[in-house]
Amino acid sequence: MSEPSSIQYTKVDQSYFEKRGLRRYAGVWSLWALGVGAVISGHFSGWNFGLANGWGSMLVAGIIIAVMYLGLTFSIAEMSPALPHTGAAYSFARTAMGPWGGFLTGLSENVEYVLTPAVIVFFIGSYMGGIFGTPAEAQPLWWIGFYILFVGLNVIGVELSFRITLVVTLLALGCLVVFWISALPHIDFDRWALNIGAGPDGAPIELAEGGGSWFPFGWEGVLKALPFAVWLFLAIEQLPLAAEESMDPKRDMPKGIILGMFTLIVSAFMIMWLNPAVAGIGSFKLATSGEPLLDGFRAIYGEGTAKLLAAVAVLGLVASFHTIIFAKGRQVYSLARAGYFPPGLSLTHGTRKTPHVAMVFGAVVALAVMFALWFGLGAEEGGKKIGATLLNMAVFGAMFSYFMQALSFIVLRRKLPNIHRPYRSPFGVFGAAMTMIIAVVTLFYQIKDPAYSTAVMWVAIWFVVGILYFAVRGRHRLILSPEEEFALEHKPENGA
Repeated sequence: MSEPSSIQYTKVDQSYFEKRGLRRYAGVWSLWALGVGAVISGHFSGWNFGLANGWGSMLVAGIIIAVMYLGLTFSIAEMSPALPHTGAAYSFARTAMGPWGGFLTGLSENVEYVLTPAVIVFFIGSYMGGIFGTPAEAQPLWWIGFYILFVGLNVIGVELSFRITLVVTLLALGCLVVFWISALPHIDFDRWALNIGAGPDGAPIELAEGGGSWFPFGWEGVLKALPFAVWLFLAIEQLPLAAEESMDPKRDMPKGIILGMFTLIVSAFMIMWLNPAVAGIGSFKLATSGEPLLDGFRAIYGEGTAKLLAAVAVLGLVASFHTIIFAKGRQVYSLARAGYFPPGLSLTHGTRKTPHVAMVFGAVVALAVMFALWFGLGAEEGGKKIGATLLNMAVFGAMFSYFMQALSFIVLRRKLPNIHRPYRSPFGVFGAAMTMIIAVVTLFYQIKDPAYSTAVMWVAIWFVVGILYFAVRGRHRLILSPEEEFALEHKPENGA
């Protein structure tokens, strides 16, 4: 069955793919580290802003978001070995909903993977500035330096990239485990975790003696905390981007995804329980902290070790920065190899077989956005707003991507019931539907928050530019990459 006349394919010879080859290396534990490492920085900072709605609200929001991610990860665990291509989310949606569905899903995921490292490197720069005492005006130098270092490490080779991923992920998890053990003798849950109340104007107030309500703002507080709970699991879905670099994706991909998700669930709920309950910290203070884990360590060990502890805290940020640069390169590479983005972006290194062009391009775009905000707002104002703006943009793209991936799962179950599925999600269509519902509710509360308006505008511009490129040029020059060939060979009878 042919594609609509608006979709056209350009013929390429074998040399096209020889210049775009990848190398297989990853096993189960490499994939586990890739997924956990991508997320782990969210356990060091970011999630805690949801505590402003009350500790119980954050807990329930965390449970709801965990349900969303369980539905998503089990759906991906089924789709990725059935469609073992680097395209991942774009590949799933392309097969289920045609080229436009694949492109929009890939574009939304592109927002997430290009900008999430920018968020992380911004916080890395803040930590490093504090450790070495560099002025605020020097922040961009930290950003550039870390991008050069970690893009370079990712370009050197997939073997080195995965080894570094495993080491920094284990170190970051080790840092969290040390905190959990250290915190246990120092917690006073009722006094500190429950020290938020609702003020007369509806704003949170600090309760000097604690003992407040779990839900000072009722269900509204739970719903407002949802976007912040996302940061506890954001980017676990990147694992299928390593499908063509996995030794046995049909066997190892489901194991890596599921093992990673359950590791993150344990870590997420340990940090939500212990960090606000440490004596001398509390939910009220933590709700506005840019470094909640470091605040917890300071309360336990004192200010004298602050710089050492800050250096330790950077490990979590570095783990996520390194792994999401890996994902960003593969995501841009897959869309470019199929012609959705300019094909030149999919070239891989001649000897190292890494998508160096895609990784460098993604880094340049992210830095351009950061510099535009930095100089547009001014260094002082930019320092206050750039991290939050980039974070909001990344989360917005992620929610749209999750909705589309869950929808792809449902469509594939219905229209392609007989394709080989080495693994089947125990939650099935119900799990995917729950993911879609929770993603829409979270997206609604993101848009409802005035703080998200600037981020939404920038994401809208991103989408307009991408859609115009695809409508004018990309859809007339698609290339039969592995994802495209699979989609055409398994096209649903009612597919577009």
